Amino acid sequence: MPYVDNGGVRIHYEVEGRGPALVLHHGFTQNLRRWHLAGYVDALRNDYELVLIDARGHGTSDKPHEPTAYALATRVGDVVAVLDDVKRDTAAFWGYSMGGRIGFGLAKYARGRITAFVIGGQHPYEVRLPESSRLDGTDPEAFVAALYQRLNVNPATLPAAIREDLLANDFRALAAAQQDQPSLEDVLPRMTMPCLLYAGDVDPYYSGAQKCAKLIPNARFFSLQGLDHGAAFREAGLVVPHVTEFLQSVTRNAVKS
Repeated sequence: MPYVDNGGVRIHYEVEGRGPALVLHHGFTQNLRRWHLAGYVDALRNDYELVLIDARGHGTSDKPHEPTAYALATRVGDVVAVLDDVKRDTAAFWGYSMGGRIGFGLAKYARGRITAFVIGGQHPYEVRLPESSRLDGTDPEAFVAALYQRLNVNPATLPAAIREDLLANDFRALAAAQQDQPSLEDVLPRMTMPCLLYAGDVDPYYSGAQKCAKLIPNARFFSLQGLDHGAAFREAGLVVPHVTEFLQSVTRNAVKS
């Protein structure tokens, strides 16, 4: 089980498949196993070297309880440390939700390491937590309820296995990681690498994702009709064809140049 140390915090990752490197970064409260459970790994492993990362505070990575441990530049450093450990100077990056936020962070702090971005269910604009979400993690059920209300997700739609996995989190670590998000929109004009953005059209992040895609020089956007924030990730069968077509076009254009 590979780990890499970044400033005293151990980050767990896995490598699956062969081909061009593609980092997969999960969302808040998730872990790298979700890419397996939803079917992404089976769909992609024959064509890509998948580098799956457990974000700090999640999965089997270390889980600091101090908010300062979750600064965006530090989280970007976790991805860079993994790329260094697998000896990849560059890779494509696919992040969903929180993973997408870290993608915008990579564009800001480590742009030279990423050849193409796929960002789902996220935008770069300022987000301030409502008071109802400023919880300390001592009551996991209340934490989850507040999170789902903010994301407009119906808890009844959550599969039992996903709910069990969700409640296994260290909620004090999640409370430390869950912070106001300052705007990163200044980075958009500098995201000149190929970019693909998407979101479910009932996701609160939808309008911001659609808006920012128009401001990125080389970006595409697609929407998933009738899907909320969680469902848009779980519907891998709808998402993967868009992403593989995009990544194949990136490879073709790189060969031509």
